[in-house]
Amino acid sequence: MEFHSLVLIAGLLVLFSALSSKLSERIGVPALLIFLGIGMLAGSDALGLVYFDDARLANAVGTIALAYILYSGGFDTRWSVVRPVFGRGLLLSTVGVVLTTGVLGLAIWFLFGFNLIGSLLLASIVSSTDAAAVFSILRSRGVSLKGRLRPLLELESGSNDPMAVFLTLGFLDILMNPEMPWFSLIPRFAMQMLLGAGIGLGLGRGSALLLNRVRLDYDGLYPVLSFSLVPIVFGLAAVTGGNGFLAVYLAGIVVGNSEIRHRRSLMRFHDGLGWLMQIGVFLTLGLLVFPSHLLAVARMGLLVAAILVFLARPLAVYLCLLGSEFTWLERTLVGWTGLRGAVPVVLATFPLMAGYPESEQAFNVVFFVVCVSVLLQGRSLMLVARWLRVDEPLDTRPPYPLEFDRVEGLRGDTREYEVLPDSPAAGRRIMDLGLPANVLVLLVRREREFLVPSGQTSLLGRDTLLVLAEPEAHAAAAAMFAPRDSIPAPAVGSPTEPGR
Repeated sequence: MEFHSLVLIAGLLVLFSALSSKLSERIGVPALLIFLGIGMLAGSDALGLVYFDDARLANAVGTIALAYILYSGGFDTRWSVVRPVFGRGLLLSTVGVVLTTGVLGLAIWFLFGFNLIGSLLLASIVSSTDAAAVFSILRSRGVSLKGRLRPLLELESGSNDPMAVFLTLGFLDILMNPEMPWFSLIPRFAMQMLLGAGIGLGLGRGSALLLNRVRLDYDGLYPVLSFSLVPIVFGLAAVTGGNGFLAVYLAGIVVGNSEIRHRRSLMRFHDGLGWLMQIGVFLTLGLLVFPSHLLAVARMGLLVAAILVFLARPLAVYLCLLGSEFTWLERTLVGWTGLRGAVPVVLATFPLMAGYPESEQAFNVVFFVVCVSVLLQGRSLMLVARWLRVDEPLDTRPPYPLEFDRVEGLRGDTREYEVLPDSPAAGRRIMDLGLPANVLVLLVRREREFLVPSGQTSLLGRDTLLVLAEPEAHAAAAAMFAPRDSIPAPAVGSPTEPGR
């Protein structure tokens, strides 16, 4: 195909993928499945627009895309929200992945006659989850999850990819080098995780300092600077023997939870970049699949998906959440929301590159499992959440039309406060609150309307205020909006991010 024709087709595929997000919201199917479908439709088995069977290129595209996707996920993760569930989330993302791999691997070994290591390899490839698919379904239906379920799922899905990558590459090494002792994976695991965590945390802190201290002449260069940091973190971790995926995720968390200049513009940039990477990787993987080959593995794919969905994943979740504050209904919901996404299909390209004899069959099975998981669990998620009584209405309040970013010369920041009905501010005028002179109420959100306040404006319970103040003055503001018998603390939101 001529270069210009390829550029045209690539642009059209990305355009159709972006527009298809509206279809995803209407039918309740995660956008990733539609992206995959568009890639398959454009491939050689359907319209024949692009012939693509380069596993090495697909792996390279997938690896780069996943690095940016994980960094974007970390950047958007609020540490204050996930900290209460950090222990259980970490357990699910490590021990939970190992348990899922073990149960599913033994079942594949017993049912299909694969050798044991080959069965564990296939199981490890599909062991990680994708919370983005879950939350896109919930958001499209205007529903959220109660309590700490959402932060638990968010932390688990963002941090379980490194373990799946490690197990996949470890079992593949054993298969391709039979003399390699399996226990050699233990020190390799420790080194990869420690180096990945250390480099991610260290370079994340360094990245935040760099973004704050460097003075570029053009604001448009700050996203470019941030863009360059991701491959540096990933590459440094990988070349030193660490886990690059863990490094970029942790670096994203550190930078995203630091007070950095141009925070909002960087958040938007990485959110858009994350979507572009998701579209790119799913289109590429869709092109790599030959739909005509999937029918041959349909029976095996359905059985593997059934064991994963109904046995391996729930069992791992129940064991990891034993003794936790989560109820059995909440644990069941966590077990059901183990949707598979891009990572398993990307991992399935590693056996293809290594020349593993069963690699093509494994790739097709993994692709089949991902599609079944998304369709079965994705379509039924709302019904299961409602049946388990763990769903709640999604907060659909509109974001504030005013935005303040951290720039040089501005000492204050904006925070969002909710006026609780039993707080000192409820029923009083702003001028009567006795707020410090350096505290300014910019906007009042009342249900779905915005009021430009004056001193005469009376506040009602459940009003939400956008307040600009210097950091030390926010404590005085917080005391006015918190319950009378509580310790003063910000009620809603975080610095420089109203409406989150």
